[in-house]
Amino acid sequence: MSVPVFLAEDLTGRRIVLQGAEGRHAAGAKRLRPGEAVDLVDGRGGRADCRVQQVGRDEVVLEVVALVQEPAPAPRLVLVQALPKGDRGELAVELATEVGVDEIVPWVAARCVMQWKGERGEKALARWRATAREAAKQSRRAWVPEVTALHTTAQVAARLRGGTALVLHEAAATPLTGLALPSEGQVSLVVGPEGGITDDELTALGATAVRLGPGVLRTSTAGAVGVALVSARTGRW
Repeated sequence: MSVPVFLAEDLTGRRIVLQGAEGRHAAGAKRLRPGEAVDLVDGRGGRADCRVQQVGRDEVVLEVVALVQEPAPAPRLVLVQALPKGDRGELAVELATEVGVDEIVPWVAARCVMQWKGERGEKALARWRATAREAAKQSRRAWVPEVTALHTTAQVAARLRGGTALVLHEAAATPLTGLALPSEGQVSLVVGPEGGITDDELTALGATAVRLGPGVLRTSTAGAVGVALVSARTGRW
């Protein structure tokens, strides 16, 4: 059975006190006991193998047994995700994080039904970031993917310059599995909204259109499938 993973900002020192939301979860929901093994990660590649020393009402005292710095995976994988309807955006973030994406860029595409504006947009972005953190812990990752601020099409196009950029498109003639992909640098995958990507957006993005397979996936699942295929093709997996 895998040991539980918790996030901690600072992994230095031989003794770490896990407090706040993580401490309450460890002491309450997980009901950790002295002597149990725990992994702490800082979200930036650091991983500490720990043993529980003491358990309080809402905190856990841990002894660090070993500390390692895991290298960042290569190539770096970026998912540009158009805003889906409802809570499907959080599903897209969860799945992509579990399969190993390094960065998620929310994109307000022309045909997006969902709009992030004002306080509503701030809350939606906070939920995406919280989802990424929890999914990273669940999948035992030492690296938590960054979820950037909302991007326009022009901002996405600027980000795609200089790396390998692929747009997942149902009408594309080239399969993703047939492309030669780099083992270093950055690979960006662009996923459109439910209504699809417009011709003007395809031109503006300047990316290579590729298809995943014979079927059409939902916008909330296409990104994770694309990241998984790229990971398998580039040696990340």
